[in-house]
Amino acid sequence: MNDRDAAARAFVDSTAWRGAKIAPLAGDASNRRYLRLTDAETNASAVLMDAPPERGEDTAPFVAIARYLCARGFSAPRILAEDTGAGFLLIEDLGDALYARVIPQAPELEPVLYEAATDVLIALHEHAPPAGLATYDVPLMADLAALAYDWYLSHADKADGDTRRAFHDAMTCALWADASEAPVLIQRDYHAENLLWLPDREGIARVGLLDFQDAMRGHPAYDLVSLLQDARRDVPPRIAAQMIRYYTDRAEVDAEAFDRAYHILGLQRNLRILGVFARLCLRDGKPRYLDLMPRVWGHLMHDLDHPALADIAPLVRDRLPAPTPEILNRLRAQCASVPTL
Repeated sequence: MNDRDAAARAFVDSTAWRGAKIAPLAGDASNRRYLRLTDAETNASAVLMDAPPERGEDTAPFVAIARYLCARGFSAPRILAEDTGAGFLLIEDLGDALYARVIPQAPELEPVLYEAATDVLIALHEHAPPAGLATYDVPLMADLAALAYDWYLSHADKADGDTRRAFHDAMTCALWADASEAPVLIQRDYHAENLLWLPDREGIARVGLLDFQDAMRGHPAYDLVSLLQDARRDVPPRIAAQMIRYYTDRAEVDAEAFDRAYHILGLQRNLRILGVFARLCLRDGKPRYLDLMPRVWGHLMHDLDHPALADIAPLVRDRLPAPTPEILNRLRAQCASVPTL
């Protein structure tokens, strides 16, 4: 048992879950890990989040957003015990019924699950964000979209500072024109791997919410893009179109303006993901994310068809190479070899 495991065991034993069995759960792209606790007598379970502060993790944002969501009737995990200084949280176990697992087993539920997830966004956007929440503003969004040029282009092909600057300027203009509003809380990773189906609950509580610690103030279209332009699974175009209409009808927003923002934010998000996935391989030694790049690229190409992105399209289509097998192999060959730019 290493020091971190011993600290985790000591934290658990300081709570009502003393002596519980501990088994690993799937992690994510961060330095956090998750473990399931099971009480040997009652078979009740909880989840331990291990977020080492020395590796840049902070549990405080998760705690704050989880309590904000729970107070408004959403199914975020309840906080059962915490040691934010040491980076440990004990949270409610919402189970294993991730959308990404339920849909392949019961494909007839797919429209129901996506409508329920859209209902959560509609309801969430009726609430003011927490006071002091940082804003996902235009300068930050433009910088993050440019990660595709910094990490993907510079190692898949070659760096091009002039194209990056031209893209950054055009992206900034498009965001200011049609996607600069930030009136709602956005979870930023709202997709099938982070949503749980809880059919025994009612209404918006039927959707379990995970991985929202990076929440910010943002545009109402952002999380719908995250849901429907999923990097990890193909959402049928018919369902995606239905959910966009469903949101604009139920939320009573301008459908044309929302559509422009949706595609601009789609471009921003997918370029950011392309850059982040390249960075996870090149810097962090996690090449598995490269396999998701072709799907992300498909989302990019779809967004670039929108007239609002006519000025940006050539800077992406003509300069960024598609993630072909050759390009992906080139990135894999450089895995964990680039400590920083």
